[in-house]
Amino acid sequence: MEGRVLVTGADGFIGSHLVEQLVRTGYAVRAMVQYNSFGTRGWLDHCQGDVADGFEVFSGDVRDPNGVRKAMEGCSFALHLAALIGIPYSYHSPDSYVDTNVKGTLNIMQAARDEGVRRVVHTSTSEVYGSALFVPITEDHPLRGQSPYSATKIGADQIAWSFHTSFQTPVTILRPFNVYGPRQSARAVLPTVITQIAAGKREVRLGSLHPTRDFTYVTDTVAAFVAALDADAADGEVVNVGSGFEISIGDAVSLVAEVMGVEVEVFSDEPRMRPEASEVSRLWASNAKAQSLLDWTPEFGLLEGFRRGIELTAEWFSDPSNLSNYRVGRYEV
Repeated sequence: MEGRVLVTGADGFIGSHLVEQLVRTGYAVRAMVQYNSFGTRGWLDHCQGDVADGFEVFSGDVRDPNGVRKAMEGCSFALHLAALIGIPYSYHSPDSYVDTNVKGTLNIMQAARDEGVRRVVHTSTSEVYGSALFVPITEDHPLRGQSPYSATKIGADQIAWSFHTSFQTPVTILRPFNVYGPRQSARAVLPTVITQIAAGKREVRLGSLHPTRDFTYVTDTVAAFVAALDADAADGEVVNVGSGFEISIGDAVSLVAEVMGVEVEVFSDEPRMRPEASEVSRLWASNAKAQSLLDWTPEFGLLEGFRRGIELTAEWFSDPSNLSNYRVGRYEV
């Protein structure tokens, strides 16, 4: 717990949960949020009361090297989550993904090297694997950029890795699989389904239903980040963070409807479909390395754990005060 922790992307879905957990664990936290003229701090404006005043906020932009360097000053650790993550938008504006994901990571790594931080935990994504060539997917699986988003995340991973090999910067690359839970963007499939049902809709519009995913509840993902801070064995390593359980989108939708006590009819909406060759058809994590190096195991594993995670997620989204933050049923690229 000694030393200040910089969290980039702290205003986002995973980042806000991570800030809360770090504060509760006893870390001094500097939460880097994207600057805006409204002075809002994303989901940190909605964090729970026991931690609301327990962290420092730094407004900036990971694309700006000077701002990143200022944010890094005096920090012993850096948890780098800031990124553009929407896959459909990456088809539309790939340049912005290069600037944020690749150059932003370069700025983080340079600042971390200059400041001599004790560890950088860089956030990757299971999308870098593309459609699985074998399952469960280990960290040795080839990297295949099937979207501009995943291509830039591969580039970001390699930037982080290169600083470890070139300058001995202490880096751990965490590779989360499909994280879900309260506060997630409705661009993601589970909030898309849950918000439509919570708003009274019984005709649900989605993209492809056949792909499989390894859904990991957000508190499990956060626990892996916290564990990585002090895991010397994970220095220079890539580590999958997944539940180790595979389910199709179609079956996940059925489970959500069952948990929420409704029957739904699902329609495939053309604008929500990825280009055919860009769709990642199968993701299923091997989490053996996380268990070994981080002493981490998911609390929401297998079908029973997934059901419990869906129950918690649906309960949060069904609260009118939370649901009001979403434009239900509207497809946002």
